[in-house]
Amino acid sequence: MTIELTARGDINLDTVFRVAWRKEPVRISDKAMQRIASCRAPFLRLIETDPAPIIYGVTTAMGELASRKLERDERDRHARIKAFAAATSFGEPLPERVVRAIVLARLTNFIEGNAATSPRIAEAVAAMLDGGPMPIVPSQGQGGAGEILALYPLFAALSTRFDLEVKERGSLINGSPCAAALVADAALAARGRIQMAHKVFALSIEAFRAPLEHYDAALDGLWGDEHEAAALQGLREYLVGAGDGRRNYQAPVSYRIVPRVLGQAHRALSGAERAATVSLASISDNPVYVPPDEAHPLGRCISTGGYHNAMATPALDDLAAIWADICLLCDRHASKLLNGKVSLLPDLLMADRHWADSDGHGNVGYVPMAITGYLEQAKLAAQRTFIPGTESAGAGQDDVATTAFLAWTKEATAGRCLDAAMAMLAMIASQALYVTGREAPPALRPFVADIRAIVPPVRDDRVLGPELARLSEWFTGKVFEA
Repeated sequence: MTIELTARGDINLDTVFRVAWRKEPVRISDKAMQRIASCRAPFLRLIETDPAPIIYGVTTAMGELASRKLERDERDRHARIKAFAAATSFGEPLPERVVRAIVLARLTNFIEGNAATSPRIAEAVAAMLDGGPMPIVPSQGQGGAGEILALYPLFAALSTRFDLEVKERGSLINGSPCAAALVADAALAARGRIQMAHKVFALSIEAFRAPLEHYDAALDGLWGDEHEAAALQGLREYLVGAGDGRRNYQAPVSYRIVPRVLGQAHRALSGAERAATVSLASISDNPVYVPPDEAHPLGRCISTGGYHNAMATPALDDLAAIWADICLLCDRHASKLLNGKVSLLPDLLMADRHWADSDGHGNVGYVPMAITGYLEQAKLAAQRTFIPGTESAGAGQDDVATTAFLAWTKEATAGRCLDAAMAMLAMIASQALYVTGREAPPALRPFVADIRAIVPPVRDDRVLGPELARLSEWFTGKVFEA
């Protein structure tokens, strides 16, 4: 279904999900196209006034030559420069869904006329989302002061199809559509990841026979936090019909704090959703065109730092940090389930002791070692992202680099580590139910069936690595399911 865009508020998380993840096309409405044209006309008259205003990249040169004023006969030649030499980044490409989200976010500056670009460019950018292959955009090497190292290769082919006019090149490569797209992508993935965490930890709680009082509805009000209440409710949803025979004393800390930790995941998600919602609708162009009003009948162009998105990176860092913390809970739950003295379950969850190795371990007992490895990788990825300085362009203007690409890469890495850790805990919890002859609560039974379709219950010694790898990929697939 084609999505029609009329105002910048139409570009939001729901639109990103549909356009980037489900690959639906977009169309700029007739009303928006008229507005784009109605802003382009006074902008062109504005730059022809005498004396002409100082507008970066339009009536002046760009970059280190920003102080040089362009004569009227130079402006068109300057506009047609195709500075593809700036497209120097390379390495692991961004996923296609992220590239589509960047193209969508690029339209925010266009559809209310703030880019002062022509209707043909806006229409050409929207047409990139019609289903054809997307350009390759590297996720690495993004150390520029803005996002031009990513936006140049993204719009290079489009630029070659037109003789660009004043302001059109800048409208393609300036601003922060990448940061908006990256935090939106992470927020959408976080929704699926947190939902998966509810299932995994509810399954672990049931396998451990942890007291259900740890997740009682009374805590929703006693703790007084909407995000922790959401986590409590999410766990209880999957524990309806839980089995009896539960221990009559409290479970270890790692079980009691699950709703608190998952509450922080909900809180981090809320922060990422807000950052994405604001960023996707934010006019971030430089210079930005402010349409005409009574005081400025031709409008005005102002230079800003809008292309530096300062809210996306902390939101991404918060997600990465909570993914690492949840990995730790996976590690502790798995170890507790396998320790019969603590879990009161068959030690190391072996169906038959005769296939244990010389140390008394079945191969299920080694799974927490792998979880620890993913936990440590997640912790490394979750280090805070600080603003990097850059003097790569000499002693010029570009002295501070953007951060969103770095933060998104780390958040994505920590998230994949969590997928792996949750997959392994889920497998161990499934095994615990199997060896004790118990069924999962009704809401979790399809989930357990999916787990066992990939990693069947362990009845004899076998190599589990390839099965766990497939289960981890299945978890990640569910997170990004469109």
